[in-house]
Amino acid sequence: MKKKTWRIAGINFSHMHMGDLLRLVHEHPRAEIVGVCHDDREEMERSIEHFDIPEERVFTDWKRCMEEAEPDVVILCPPTGEHAIWVERVAKYKVHVFVEKPFAASLKDADRMIAAMKGTRKKMVINWPLRWVASHVKAHALVVAGEIGKLQEVHYYDGNRGPLYHTADKVETTPTAARKANSWWYKQKHGGGSLLDYLGYGVTLGTWFHQGKKPLEVCTMVDEPKGLEVDEHSVTIARYASGLSKFETRWGTFTDPWIHQPQPMCGFVLKGTKGTIASYDYGDTIRMQTEQHPEGKQVKVPALKKPYDNPVNYFLHCLETGEKITGPLDPKVARIGQQIVDSAVLSAKRKKTVKLVE
Repeated sequence: MKKKTWRIAGINFSHMHMGDLLRLVHEHPRAEIVGVCHDDREEMERSIEHFDIPEERVFTDWKRCMEEAEPDVVILCPPTGEHAIWVERVAKYKVHVFVEKPFAASLKDADRMIAAMKGTRKKMVINWPLRWVASHVKAHALVVAGEIGKLQEVHYYDGNRGPLYHTADKVETTPTAARKANSWWYKQKHGGGSLLDYLGYGVTLGTWFHQGKKPLEVCTMVDEPKGLEVDEHSVTIARYASGLSKFETRWGTFTDPWIHQPQPMCGFVLKGTKGTIASYDYGDTIRMQTEQHPEGKQVKVPALKKPYDNPVNYFLHCLETGEKITGPLDPKVARIGQQIVDSAVLSAKRKKTVKLVE
C-alpha cells in the first residue's frame, strides 16, 4: 500500500527556526511544502530560494494559504506571545499543528492552545530542538534505566550570544542597535527575553528527565539590563520532593554552543542517588560517574536513528502509525514546563519564592 505524501505549510516566519524545519520537510521523502506564509515576503525569501518553492505556493495572507494550499500539517513559528492566537486560527481548519518552542508566553495561552485542538481529532506537538541532541537522548535513556539511581537534581545552563546573531541553519549575522530596537525578541508584549526563550527548554527537558514529576516551589531572579524591556539572564531554582534543581538562561554567552562551547558549558548535569551524568549540547560523548566508576568515564553517544532523529520525521511517523507522542513534544509534558516558566515569571516579578502555578 502506497504511503501518504504529507502536505505541509509553514506559517509565520518570526522565529528563525522555520528555515531549519522547512529543510527537514524538504528532505523527507513523503512530505511536500505546499505553502509558506508571512506578512512580510522578504522574511521568506531565503526559504523560497533554497527549497525552490513555486510562486503559487507563496502567500502573505494566512487564510488564503490555508484555503488554497490545503495542508495536512501546519508548522507555526510566530512570536512567543502570539502562539495561542495562531493555533486558534489554524485549528479551525482541522489540521495537525507543529509549534516551534517555546510552548507559549503563559500557562493561560498554553491552555488556550490545548483547548483549540480539542475536538479536532488532530495532533499538536511543541518542538524543543534540544530534544534532538543525541547526548541528551542517551542521558535520558540512562536515567530511565536507573543507571544513576533515582534522579535528585537537574542542573541546566543554556543560551547563545543572542537571538540576532544568527538566522535559520545558524547562519551568522551581525546585530545592530536598530535591529535590536525593532525585534520582537526584545519586546515584552511579544514574549521576548532569555527566560521565555530558553527556560522552557530546561524545565521541559527537566520534566522529561524527572519522568513527569513537578516541583513544589520556584524561585527566580533575572537581570534588568538598562534600556531593555526584557531580561538577558535568568536563574531559576525549583524545589522538588527529591531536592533542588537549577535552570539558568543566558543571552550573552561568550560563544555560541553549536560552534564553540562557552564556559559555563551549555547543557545538563544530572545527579542521582548512585551516579551523575554530564550531557552537553551537541556533544558526541557524555561523562558518567557510577559506583563502579566513581572517577568518571566517557560514554560514546550513538547517532539518532530514523524516524527518531528529527522532529519532522518523528511527528509524521507518529501520525502514520498511531504511535503515542511522548517526551518534551507531548503537550502534557510541555504544560508542566510551562507551569514552571509561569512560576518563574511570577517569582521574578514578586522577588520571592512562589508555589508552582496551577
